[in-house]
Amino acid sequence: MVELPPATAPAIRATAMACDANPYGKIFVGWLMGQMALAAGSVASRFCGARAPVVAADGFSFTAPVEIGDEVSFHAEIVGTGRTSMTVAVQVWRRDRHGEGTSRAAAGRFTLVSMGEDGRPLPLQEGSSLG
Repeated sequence: MVELPPATAPAIRATAMACDANPYGKIFVGWLMGQMALAAGSVASRFCGARAPVVAADGFSFTAPVEIGDEVSFHAEIVGTGRTSMTVAVQVWRRDRHGEGTSRAAAGRFTLVSMGEDGRPLPLQEGSSLG
């Protein structure tokens, strides 16, 4: 069975550049993780209406190398909430610059916390929903 990218729009999309490559000529995993955190933060901030820094990251898998020039889409979805926290699952999909071939390059989960102006955790608003 062929795996397809999520049907939803990505939270962010970027082009992998040579400056983001590792010594082996593939895109550095650290760059991917940073972009994944940005995508998770974007979705979480919109959800809670406040600052939402990453407090934990886990469950990472890197399943296909990203090449220089690939278009990289970061799909992020809130999959759980607590009193002040949100768990965001992020999938990374790469597409060849000169074609339509895609593959999932990475996946992972981030925990982010809604923060008030005073720098303290802010309870999520009642009525916030995952839908």
